Amino acid sequence: MKIQIQDYIIPPETKIRLSGVATSVKPYFKSKKDYEGILTKHINDLSALQTLLYADDRYAVLLIFQAMDAAGKDGAIKHVMSGVNPQGCEVFSFKHPSAEDLDHDFLWRTTVRLPQRGRIGIFNRSYYEEVLIVRVHPEILRAERLPAEALHGDIWSGRYRSIMDLEHHLHRNGTRIVKFFLHISKEEQRKRFLKRIDQPEKNWKFSQSDLKERELWKDYMKAYEECISATSTHHAPWYVVPADDKKNARLIISQVVVDTLKSLNLSYPKSDKARIKELHSLRQQLKA
Repeated sequence: MKIQIQDYIIPPETKIRLSGVATSVKPYFKSKKDYEGILTKHINDLSALQTLLYADDRYAVLLIFQAMDAAGKDGAIKHVMSGVNPQGCEVFSFKHPSAEDLDHDFLWRTTVRLPQRGRIGIFNRSYYEEVLIVRVHPEILRAERLPAEALHGDIWSGRYRSIMDLEHHLHRNGTRIVKFFLHISKEEQRKRFLKRIDQPEKNWKFSQSDLKERELWKDYMKAYEECISATSTHHAPWYVVPADDKKNARLIISQVVVDTLKSLNLSYPKSDKARIKELHSLRQQLKA
């Protein structure tokens, strides 16, 4: 069954209600072997397209992953990008801002990590944390030491505008941005948290703070709804990926990434007459 990625994209100016969006859909695979075959094809396509992206050297691609805890961001990045050349791809995880980060505007720490032309950049969490966790936890906003006038009015609408201005600027200059929200149900999160407790090798993934954040589920859902509704655009769309089934989520994500790269019409640089003449001369030298 072909993956219809348009089923998961959020059109611009759409008011989304996550309670009405499915966290699971019918699997795109019939068996584990079938899943592995589809994912392998996507990985091979992605590997070839990454080489083209690097050789073409006109575009960069930025993949942004946002989600509640245990939704599978790390696993999706690991599996989907497993065939990518590390020299052409960088992954950055953004957690609590440092003292240096707090001495700059809220977009600074991610802006300095943007991918170069010809490369794929992955943000595991991103500048969107500034309208998500910061919105749910006002104490973080107070720690940013903003001037009083910056806090007047609707600060979140202002931040949405700053984010969209940045993404539009990046798009005009060759960076293609794709944003994924891995949509997990509260019940599935509970099951995954229990596994982190029950399986010793996963104990390190779980802490008391995870439970405290879970208690704020409704606040986070509201923050995500308003953020996604305000910032999904034609040039930087949000994809809400049903994440209760990790394998299915990985297939959807990998299909989106492959389709995004294919849409760039990448090609290897063509040699002009002077270059062909130079190569011919080098060939003769090597034969000699």
